[in-house]
Amino acid sequence: MDKTNQEIMDELILAGALQVAGVDTETGDFLYQFTPKLKEISPVLYDEHVNHVNGELMRLWEKGLLDINIADQNPIVRLTEKAFDDSILSTLSKEDRWGIEEIKRLLKSKEL
Repeated sequence: MDKTNQEIMDELILAGALQVAGVDTETGDFLYQFTPKLKEISPVLYDEHVNHVNGELMRLWEKGLLDINIADQNPIVRLTEKAFDDSILSTLSKEDRWGIEEIKRLLKSKEL
């Protein structure tokens, strides 16, 4: 019998590889984030997650919201002026808006 998504999430939470990151203000649902422990708990899921995040970053870069030197071994991600323009942000999908807000949050936490 295959495990349900909820069972998998519960196992990842108990293993310390997944944690609550916040609450979706529109739906009230929990938002989750993987922890660095995911790499040792589930290397396949970790690789899938890294590929997904890289795809999101590339999409935001293509829209001119991020500045990334993709040729660098360890590229630095910077927000462009467009990432702060409400008229541009309002045209983005919910996923892209959430991605930009998450990048802002992560960059701000590194400044502190």
